[in-house]
Amino acid sequence: MNRIVALVVLVVILLFAGSSTLVVVDQRHVAIVYSHSDANPVVLGPGLHFKLPTPLQAAMRIDTRIQTLEAASAERCQTSDKTDLLVSPLVKYRIVDPLKLFDTTDGDPQSLADRLASLTREALAGAFEKRTLTDALAHQSEIASTARQTMTAQAETLGIEIVDVQLARVDFPASAADAVYKRMTAAQQQLASDARAQGAAQAEKIKADADRQRQAIAADAYAKAQAIKGQGDAKAAEIAADAFGRDPGFYQFYQSLQAYRAIFKPNDVIVVDPDSEFFRFMRGPEGAAAPASGPAAAARKR
Repeated sequence: MNRIVALVVLVVILLFAGSSTLVVVDQRHVAIVYSHSDANPVVLGPGLHFKLPTPLQAAMRIDTRIQTLEAASAERCQTSDKTDLLVSPLVKYRIVDPLKLFDTTDGDPQSLADRLASLTREALAGAFEKRTLTDALAHQSEIASTARQTMTAQAETLGIEIVDVQLARVDFPASAADAVYKRMTAAQQQLASDARAQGAAQAEKIKADADRQRQAIAADAYAKAQAIKGQGDAKAAEIAADAFGRDPGFYQFYQSLQAYRAIFKPNDVIVVDPDSEFFRFMRGPEGAAAPASGPAAAARKR
């Protein structure tokens, strides 16, 4: 009976020792095989590998995919105008040198998270302190890019590549939120007032320019109209002079008709002497003179 128990215990020990010599690594990981007495750990790629039993050698698997580090709590950062902000960053990284990471963290995964969080905190603090509050809120992506550039060089000493840095949330502490919102509101109102003033000034300038252009166009049009009118009057005078020279009687007849048209209006009552020289073309187309009155006229009638 004792032999059977001893045999079972021996088999279990052998199975455990045998299983501890196998290292299975999938495509998403690499494995580092190390021992406390050996200062040269070995990196194993995907596949099935063997090592010494666990007391002699140990294996640590490292994920080589892109990983995300999310801060457990918001980081407090201060802008150049001494305004506190609560920032919640997201850091995406990838382990590119497992041996360097193993050497710097002594094989402690939690140490990596702590060091990466410290790098993120310092990089964000340096990026925010160079910008004012308004600038920081308006250019969050640029701040994240600056933090990523700062972290890249430092992360290389850990064997890590910083893939991306994002700001999941940027907010004010509860104690300062009201004062900051009021200050931002006042600043935006001032900007709006300045914009309206600039718009009004530009509108007045445009109106003044348009009025000057209108006056210049009107003056130019009037000058051209007067010139054309002068040319027309000259041409009319030339035509009239030519007509008068050819037939003085017709010219007088035409001028009298124009005078009648200009003087007589509908429903007008005019009291004049019908024997006036002005109406001679109404007495006949030849414009006969008005009959004489007095003794000489009576003598002619006899």
